[in-house]
Amino acid sequence: MSAGEYDAVIVVSFGGPERSEDVIPFLENVVRGRGVPRDRLLEVAEHYYSFGGRSPINDQNRALISALRKELTAQGSHLPIYFGNRNWHPLLPDTLRAMSRDSVRRALAFVTSAFSSYSGCRQYRENIVDAIAAVGDSAPRVDKIRAFFNHPGFIRSMAGRVRAALSKFGASDRAGARLLFTAHSIPLSMAHTCDYVAQLREASRLVSEQVGNDNWELVFQSRSGPPTQPWLEPDICDRIDSLGAEGLTHVCAVPIGFLSDHVEVAYDLDFEAAARANAAGISFVRAETVGTCPVFVSAVADLIRERVEGGSGRSCIGEWPARPDECPADCCPKPQRPSRAAR
Repeated sequence: MSAGEYDAVIVVSFGGPERSEDVIPFLENVVRGRGVPRDRLLEVAEHYYSFGGRSPINDQNRALISALRKELTAQGSHLPIYFGNRNWHPLLPDTLRAMSRDSVRRALAFVTSAFSSYSGCRQYRENIVDAIAAVGDSAPRVDKIRAFFNHPGFIRSMAGRVRAALSKFGASDRAGARLLFTAHSIPLSMAHTCDYVAQLREASRLVSEQVGNDNWELVFQSRSGPPTQPWLEPDICDRIDSLGAEGLTHVCAVPIGFLSDHVEVAYDLDFEAAARANAAGISFVRAETVGTCPVFVSAVADLIRERVEGGSGRSCIGEWPARPDECPADCCPKPQRPSRAAR
């Protein structure tokens, strides 16, 4: 792999606290300007405290970086890999300063979000622009890698995780198990101006097709906005309740909207959704996220290669073309908050 004009890769993620005293400041960073009620923030803080105040997300990203470094080296690339977050340390501006000190002039950003939305794509691009401005003229140029919801490596790795989860059911129960593909809910005002839901449906369809189970649906989790603001539904826990009432006995939750088993996956699915399933008399399993699956790590390396080498080799499967490298100016706009008079 030739490094071309790029001299580094930066993995950009959401961030998470690594000690109890950081939980509230971290969450305040996350919800700043979004009108999230304080009671909801304190409720979510308890989720983090149940993990000792340490989110798994940073460690999982470090594991991904380690695996990706080995994969790139095996392919003949020696691009250094940096790590920067939106909401907590290591913060993007600090990472870009370190890159500047290391004489990095142009880098590729791999953002840990496979789908297009304001919060999952454009906001990260804005974060990168803001971090460059904070560092100043010495900051490297940073180009974001495209959304990859339909990259064959992402789909294959997710399908493998689903097969492993379904194997926990008896052979006679697997065929009737309902696959609940789940992703982070977002406000309808955001969902209506992007391809988030359509991309999630396409990725879910592709995974279910590879698994050989067409008994699936898309649900959502982890909403955080004020009760008066409409968000994507159905919520996975509410859907589990209704499936239990319908007599369904086996459910496999598939966190397709997430790349790692961080707090929102581990708490919202392994604790809350699992408890609701138990109460509804449903046997419940949860597929792992793609994490450091070798097939997924190889897919990330492929996304880097296609930008480094240029040309027309852009891997995708299904009915959608590969996303463009440069997002259109009107792509995934920031949702407009209603005026006070309209609330």
